[in-house]
Amino acid sequence: MNIKQRLINESEKDFQKFSASLIPNINNVLGVRLPKLRKIAKEIYKNGDWQEFINLGDFEYMEETMLKGMIIGLVKQPPPKILELVRNFIPEIDNWSVCDCFCSGLKFVKDNKELVWNFIQPYFKSKNEYDIRFAYVILLSYYIDINFIDKALKIIDGFKDKRYYTKMAVAWALSICYIKFPEKTLEYLKISKLDNWTYNKGIQKICESLRVDKSTKTMLKSMKKK
Repeated sequence: MNIKQRLINESEKDFQKFSASLIPNINNVLGVRLPKLRKIAKEIYKNGDWQEFINLGDFEYMEETMLKGMIIGLVKQPPPKILELVRNFIPEIDNWSVCDCFCSGLKFVKDNKELVWNFIQPYFKSKNEYDIRFAYVILLSYYIDINFIDKALKIIDGFKDKRYYTKMAVAWALSICYIKFPEKTLEYLKISKLDNWTYNKGIQKICESLRVDKSTKTMLKSMKKK
């Protein structure tokens, strides 16, 4: 059975409707749940067919692209080789779901932070919406730590894009910064140059966290810009 047919067989009509409603900018969602996709990705990787699969392009379904991203996350090769696979895959990202799933699977970043930090810098300045989102989701996933928090806040403050999925990624990153480094992030919020929408959305996402107490949420809400 080929991979496309396997995905079609694993798809669920109700889940397809739900998933498609969450990703309004594309129309090629099959409706395969993430655990099933991860299982298929591991099978392809273990069977040794992964290089042939990731060399394919022009997929018909979103889940095929997502599968390719998951397989790249499983690859055990020298970090520069993995980054070459990442670089080649990024232009194929055309929605937030593929972007975020791909980023969460790139566990090799944890042991190669300086290398990957340098790699993602051009993507923060890209003209492409999902290049930018990729960079910020990598940042919020792996770089909100004691060694990178100052650099992360500086990059967040330099954000200028006006598109929805980039702004949402920056707001999400800002909320992770606050949850992990509340004092440092609060000081940043007082001098932030972010546009009002992204700044306010960041505060909203902080206030949605169960790790922030009620009085702090009240204080943060008072800091929203009009």
